[in-house]
Amino acid sequence: MIKLTGLIASALLLVSTVSAASRSTEVVAATLIFEAGGERDSHAMEAVNEVIQNRTSSRKITADKVCLQKLQFSCWNDSSVDAGIAKAKKHAKWNSAVQIASSAKTNYTAGADHYHTLKVNPSWNKRLTKTIIIGNHIFYK
Repeated sequence: MIKLTGLIASALLLVSTVSAASRSTEVVAATLIFEAGGERDSHAMEAVNEVIQNRTSSRKITADKVCLQKLQFSCWNDSSVDAGIAKAKKHAKWNSAVQIASSAKTNYTAGADHYHTLKVNPSWNKRLTKTIIIGNHIFYK
């Protein structure tokens, strides 16, 4: 009986871990959709994912927490997480975004941890080094 209880507890822990990883992947995928899903080339979503991953490494927090940090990714400034994910799941590139969020390892941005669209010129970009322009986004480190 003790072994069975231990197996059940291990299985429940595994299920909760998979759910958390799945939720994190969904948050990242939704961020990719909202930030670069309108770009023709998938490199734009991959590049945004690089920024998320680079921030994850430097800040020592999970990717979903990077995405949801206040005023970091404008797509989350005025949206609840559940509503954002639900909306992103309807996007034609959702499956690509999930794949990128869960497995893509690229380095198009040469280590960038910031970016903005061509339409804006934020004050913070003056103190960073521009690495590349991909689609409608300029990347910096």
